[in-house]
Amino acid sequence: MALDVVIRGGTVVDGTGTPPVKADIGITSDRITTVGYIPASASESSKVIDATGLHISPGFIDVHSHADAALLNDGQHASGIMQGVTTEIISPDGLSLAPLSSKNYEMYRWYLSGILGWAPEGLDMSSIEASRKNYHGKTSCNVATFAGHGPIRLEAAGMNDVPLSGSKLDTARGLLRESLEQGAVGFSTGLSYYPNSWSDTEELCALMEVVRDFDRPMSIHLRDREGDRAFEGGGVPEAIEVARRTGTKLHFEHYRTSIDSAGQIDKIMEPIDKAKAEGVDITLETYPYPVGSSFPQAFFPGYFQEAGPEAMLATLNDEDKRAELISRMSEISYTAPKGCVWTHIGEGGNSKFEGWLFEDVAKEWGVSIEEMMTRMMAETSLACGMRVAPPGNVRQWRQVEEDIMQLMARPDYMVGSDSIPVGGMPHPRAYGCFVRLVGRLRRRYNYPVEQVVQRMTQNPAERFGLTDRGVITNGKFADLVIFDEQKINDRSSFEDPAVHPEGVPYVLVNGKLAVENEAVTGVLSGYAIP
Repeated sequence: MALDVVIRGGTVVDGTGTPPVKADIGITSDRITTVGYIPASASESSKVIDATGLHISPGFIDVHSHADAALLNDGQHASGIMQGVTTEIISPDGLSLAPLSSKNYEMYRWYLSGILGWAPEGLDMSSIEASRKNYHGKTSCNVATFAGHGPIRLEAAGMNDVPLSGSKLDTARGLLRESLEQGAVGFSTGLSYYPNSWSDTEELCALMEVVRDFDRPMSIHLRDREGDRAFEGGGVPEAIEVARRTGTKLHFEHYRTSIDSAGQIDKIMEPIDKAKAEGVDITLETYPYPVGSSFPQAFFPGYFQEAGPEAMLATLNDEDKRAELISRMSEISYTAPKGCVWTHIGEGGNSKFEGWLFEDVAKEWGVSIEEMMTRMMAETSLACGMRVAPPGNVRQWRQVEEDIMQLMARPDYMVGSDSIPVGGMPHPRAYGCFVRLVGRLRRRYNYPVEQVVQRMTQNPAERFGLTDRGVITNGKFADLVIFDEQKINDRSSFEDPAVHPEGVPYVLVNGKLAVENEAVTGVLSGYAIP
């Protein structure tokens, strides 16, 4: 068999967790066809990559990426592919652009513009099948997608705080079934976000009864809204209860310690391990940073978000209604706005404030933080995003990083960057998550490279049913990362986030070079998978 690409002299970390071995790799079309010694005569007409002194692993799989719109706007997606991320699983947290009617697509792309950026107008996102066509062969990486709770609820009940029952529930269940039949890799929900948070535990169970037929997981951002509707007030108990009642798989999004819980791994894992011991099928994901990122809607109560962006802007631009809204922000428990930083300020706002603390902008304008937020949202028509500022206590920050690496040593963990590649000052996880783990933190805490790679490759491929991906062996798709084990490192920081990593000279997706000599090639060989 003729070989299109031969990778010579590298050390293969095959994704299974076994120790690395020296081997050549041969690729024909989009598949690995040889792992072992390849004589020079077999590669005379091949593209040859010299991997001497380098490690070769399966392409990294990001199980939590908000690159839905970014990939549609720029399929090169340098922020991810240059880290070695060859597969992005989009639409976590239930924040998705499909399946949506054309009217709901235009409304929801607007509502999500602060976290996803502006997706293109007029796309057919009426089904998961239609959505997949917008990515297939148009991106540098493979793209898989969850069936998101948000669009399913929108199509069934609109942007309204109503229960899903009767025909509305039938519509939602039918859309979810259709989405899974068309290739969605699971059901995702984020219960800090609307319309998802208007659900109750019974609704989640009714939806997961459909998912059970497909043996897919629920990927959940835990509830911290509308707790009176949830089993034991939401959070971990509600998520476990849904899985227990329905006999379904459960995947916890961004589950790790924080500055407030640094060093308390046993405490946060106690309910997880108890449920696992009782037979609940649970996996989890993490990313290596002490703070997160979101969009301003996360600070406001549910009533404000009913009817969607037009009604929200009418409230923001009405002095009396805005005052009432600010007075009711205490109704939610997400977090206080103080200590946050603007990452993305869209058209209509002043982009100079990207990177400014909320309290500094408020001081500049001579208003309260809450008033400043509502004004910024109004000026940008909701197209603005934020992150939390990193802690000043470096010891606590380091403790969280150590905790994350300890969690990564568990066989039930994988990596989700929670990437939001939008705005002038994005969270650095968009450019550095995977290389930070396999480089800086792996070396600092002395974890085996094969262990860290396994969590980024085989674990997610198996959990989300990504066919023939996640390991290096004959017959698998040729998604490969070639990196320098000692030099691979993130260079993205909170003050300078949009900086690409070093130590990743080659990335192949479906047998084609997406990165060569640490530069993107422009090749868009990604598939819509699984």
